[in-house]
Amino acid sequence: MREPKPRAPTLYVIILIKLLKGGLFLSMAIVAYTLSDNDLPVEYRHLLHHLRLNPEKKFFSELALKIGTISEANVLWVAAGTAVYSLFSLVEGTGLIFRVSWAGWMAIGESAFFIPIEIFDLVHRFSLTVFIILVLNIFIVVYLYGNHQRLFSHHRHRHED
Repeated sequence: MREPKPRAPTLYVIILIKLLKGGLFLSMAIVAYTLSDNDLPVEYRHLLHHLRLNPEKKFFSELALKIGTISEANVLWVAAGTAVYSLFSLVEGTGLIFRVSWAGWMAIGESAFFIPIEIFDLVHRFSLTVFIILVLNIFIVVYLYGNHQRLFSHHRHRHED
């Protein structure tokens, strides 16, 4: 008989973060894919108009020039890469739901991977968003590593003779 899973509200928050992140990036991949064969500068102007932003401002006009240089193949590569990246978070979140040990290690590894990148980014230019993501990643690594045995031990089979 298996032991019941210990309650872990913090783990549920991490699962929610992973699934939301995966869903967000998958949505972005789908949008990029659907825009790949469109006229991106025209789509950009429609977006600015819809957001009621002035396309004549220097920032928006320079961005329009850069958008005009993006090829359909580049957009498809971005869509594919974003879709693959989204799958990591979706797999992590799903694995954490079922409390499989490898999903915990995968979430630790993925979160730990970005910590030095975020620190580097913050050292060169502070951003509240990057700071919050850094704090979340550190929290995820510390929590999952420190509680790995407790959270995932119910999957170990005990053979009683």
